[in-house]
Amino acid sequence: MNNNAIHSAGSPQLPYEKFLAYGADSLTNTELLAIILRTGTANMPAISLAQQILAAGGEENGRLSCLCSLSMHDLCQIRGIGEVKAVRLLCIAEISRRISQENAAQSLSFRSPGSVARYFMESLRHERQENVILVLLDTRMTMIRSEVLSTGTVNLSLLSPRDVYMRALKGGAVYILLLHNHPSGDATPSEQDISATRKVREAGECLEIPLLDHIVIGDRCYTSMKEAGLL
Repeated sequence: MNNNAIHSAGSPQLPYEKFLAYGADSLTNTELLAIILRTGTANMPAISLAQQILAAGGEENGRLSCLCSLSMHDLCQIRGIGEVKAVRLLCIAEISRRISQENAAQSLSFRSPGSVARYFMESLRHERQENVILVLLDTRMTMIRSEVLSTGTVNLSLLSPRDVYMRALKGGAVYILLLHNHPSGDATPSEQDISATRKVREAGECLEIPLLDHIVIGDRCYTSMKEAGLL
């Protein structure tokens, strides 16, 4: 039997046995990851490997949300993590994001900036670059679809009113809404964000496709430009 397997015999407090004895909620974040990894390396047990992964994500107190910020390349740079383990971990992160979005969808209302922010939070707050999302809405303010409008650098979003309304008209939108993330985690709109948003709003008034809001997503926080009186 592999000595690095987390379910090695004779170790009742190893994560696998702890799960069987007490259930998943008894496990620490490190132990949960160790079970998923199953094995470590010749010189590093699965528990130690799990600790390295949590540390690589840079999250305080070893939060599992670090998985959402790590890329395939990042994971494979950790000694003991190969392609198979990296893919497994990234799939778990994606499952987590989708569960979060499915839960948020149950209370989604485009009249409520808070519910919109919750719906898009997990897909945006871990991004390392600014992503501008365009949401197209019909007459009932039901989402037709959402799409990535642009991807910028770590401190710049590229927002073109012309591109926004070409897509809105093509998609048959009656209303639109914009979101973008701040990789810094601070959801405060910049002067550039405010200026670009007002240009989009003015173009929408001419085309009779109102811009309902522009929501900036930070790390577990958001700012609605409409609520802040910036539109």
